[in-house]
Amino acid sequence: MERFMNTRIFRMIFICAVGAWCAAQTGTIESQHIFDVSFQKTIDEAIAKVKPALVRIHVVTVYDDQGRKAKFESAGSGVIITEEGHVVTNHHVAGKAKRLVCTMYDRQEVEADLLATDPLSDISVIKIRNPENRDFPTASFGNSDELAVGDYILAMGSPMALSQSVTMGIVSNTEMVLPDIFGSFKFTLEGEDVGSVVRWIGHDAPIFPGNSGGALVNLDGEIVGINEINLGISGAIPGNLAKQVVEELIQDGRVKRAWFGFEVQPLLKYGDADVGVLISGTIEDSPAKRAGFLPGDVLVRINDQPVNVHFNEELPLFNHTIMSCPIGKKITAVVIRDGKEKVLYVTAKDREYIRPEAIEFKHWGITARDITFLAAREMKRDDENGVLVTSVQPSGPGGEAKPSIMPGDVIIAVDGKCVNNLSDFQVLTKKLINDTEERVPVLVTFERRNNQYITVCKIGVKQREEQGQELAKAWLGVGLQVLTRGIAEHYGLDAQKGVRIVQVFEDSPAEKAGLSVGDIIVGVNNVPVEASEPSDIEILPAMIRRYAINEQTTVQILRDRKLRDITIRFGSSPPPPREMKSYRDTNFEFTVRDIAFQDRVDEMWDMTQTGVIVADVSSGSWAALANLIEGDLVLALDGEPTRDVGDFEDMMTGIQKRKPKNVVLKVMRGIHTFFVELEPDWK
Repeated sequence: MERFMNTRIFRMIFICAVGAWCAAQTGTIESQHIFDVSFQKTIDEAIAKVKPALVRIHVVTVYDDQGRKAKFESAGSGVIITEEGHVVTNHHVAGKAKRLVCTMYDRQEVEADLLATDPLSDISVIKIRNPENRDFPTASFGNSDELAVGDYILAMGSPMALSQSVTMGIVSNTEMVLPDIFGSFKFTLEGEDVGSVVRWIGHDAPIFPGNSGGALVNLDGEIVGINEINLGISGAIPGNLAKQVVEELIQDGRVKRAWFGFEVQPLLKYGDADVGVLISGTIEDSPAKRAGFLPGDVLVRINDQPVNVHFNEELPLFNHTIMSCPIGKKITAVVIRDGKEKVLYVTAKDREYIRPEAIEFKHWGITARDITFLAAREMKRDDENGVLVTSVQPSGPGGEAKPSIMPGDVIIAVDGKCVNNLSDFQVLTKKLINDTEERVPVLVTFERRNNQYITVCKIGVKQREEQGQELAKAWLGVGLQVLTRGIAEHYGLDAQKGVRIVQVFEDSPAEKAGLSVGDIIVGVNNVPVEASEPSDIEILPAMIRRYAINEQTTVQILRDRKLRDITIRFGSSPPPPREMKSYRDTNFEFTVRDIAFQDRVDEMWDMTQTGVIVADVSSGSWAALANLIEGDLVLALDGEPTRDVGDFEDMMTGIQKRKPKNVVLKVMRGIHTFFVELEPDWK
């Protein structure tokens, strides 16, 4: 209230000085207008500094799914930070990318490569391909430590994969962490706890999916954060942390961090310690364990740096201190134990990522990865030997074995030989397969929790099993409907039974015999067709199948209500679609087959129609990403007509040898014709 009164007094003095309320009001409006124009100019200038460096990133990412590396498309944001074309973005945007395409500020699309990534901080660096050696527009990092609550900021990126956009807000929190009310929930990527090193810059500028990796910008046009999360309030990785990580990724390809193996938490509210951080536990066989750290110790100093953690917000700063300690060099740590100081000597290890990249093993139908030190301890294993199975194809060698191999199993031996890591597993697999097309039975030893199992896997790329072919039968070549009682009465045929022809197939025995749509077949060789209910539709085909192929007989039909005998020679039934010759491409993961007679009938194609029909497309495959779907008719491949499966297989074999950047299929879907561009990653 006092502030309000003082404000009123000030305004009264101001009004009196001017001489008239209207003049004063006009002056206020003009001042406000000047302020708005000036503020808008500041915003415009900040945007202009960064916008040319913004990129929209189209990503094809891989993930482990049922024994294969499946792919899906997504989009995110990034910002160019060097003239050579280095782009900073999030790990969860580009860290597992198989293909990257950046849309520049001028809408030009340019391919990029993943240079290096750091899941712990959720930062990736990608490099735009630059064969012309051009200089790219860049944005610069500012000092994120200078941000204060209430500062205006701009969130710049590509929400929902739309064109580059800008939203504005204020800084809400400069030390945002996940609160205790979230319980055990942590924001993890590849097993890494991002919140252990990141204190987010909370802000209220709206961000959406697709904004991830985009720049948080101050009004000086500097990057002060990399937008990452939205928990009702938006969160950005501080620019200073992002800059440090980016520099190490560009220089070394990874971020080197020290690891001791003790776990910490803030000091207890009612504990005896006033300073330090509480050691809650140590990992078995870790440097901290060997150095003598015990749960309950209070660490007050390490490598001559004081330590003090009372709140969760202070833990990331402590972790930065710990991770920046020298690796492989003995350092001193001072702890309080039983009220007394104790000096411990500890040597940090090089911190490894918890989950290394998994590899697909097509001959096994599994994906698997190496086991790291920490992952082994979490699995309560004494060593890191073996390979960890991350996904299994149910119909593959691993899934069909008895007992079957399951995700989470650790393969420790193959064919009696120890498997220490992925490299061993790859070498043994290559020796066992030895370019054979047959599936090879192999004895496998694997661990599942505390149990050690053996099983036999028949490894090899499984060939498509040939379907048992139906014996060809006599065939008429017509489409039928049952002459129901209601239809018979309508035509004045009373209790007449039979079937009505609704379609005569091209070049069929029926067409050659002169049968027509509307004819009612009432008998075969004077044997009545006892069909009067829709469920009786198979009665006539069953009667015809009793005859031999090429056998001549007569059928009795009603045409214009007159009974006629038609002489007919039955043909051979065409093979169904499932019996047509097929080809499975394992690189693009889709299957095609020859056109069946029934396809021509259903799609109303004539007998000269050529091409191959897509019979199956695996989800998450390169074919699926290109929007190829089951039922498509492939007319041409890279401009060459595909007459049948034989043609198509020959062409695909040549493509596998050449390994082109893209493969173009001309496709017909219904009445529409278009082109599908497959873009494989031959690596």
